[in-house]
Amino acid sequence: MATEVKPTATGYARRSYSFLQIAIAMQTLTIFLQAVSAGLLLTASYGETLHSVGARVMYGASMLYVLAAVLAWKRGGGSPRPIWHASGFLALASVQVVLGIAHVPSVHLPLGVLMFGLSVLALARR
Repeated sequence: MATEVKPTATGYARRSYSFLQIAIAMQTLTIFLQAVSAGLLLTASYGETLHSVGARVMYGASMLYVLAAVLAWKRGGGSPRPIWHASGFLALASVQVVLGIAHVPSVHLPLGVLMFGLSVLALARR
């Protein structure tokens, strides 16, 4: 669903965002917050806890993205391409979690940067 501009009684336009756009924005925000908490891992005693909790929230946001893509496809009857994108992102998030648990920062960190870039790109396309 494209962003709509709706006229209001005051003459100002309001934007309406789809559930899919909101889900992608939440995912992008959680990935950014993961980068912040990764920095806190190096400087604060609570950094590890914050990063661990953030990983669960980020994974949940990735699952929400898949759900939103499926619902947008079912309702609009359009291309299933957003479902493939969301599913691929969930697969990357799964790999990211495994790499984090296994303490493989040489792949975990660059993958996080890639995920943030892809999420920003998905957000810009919507």
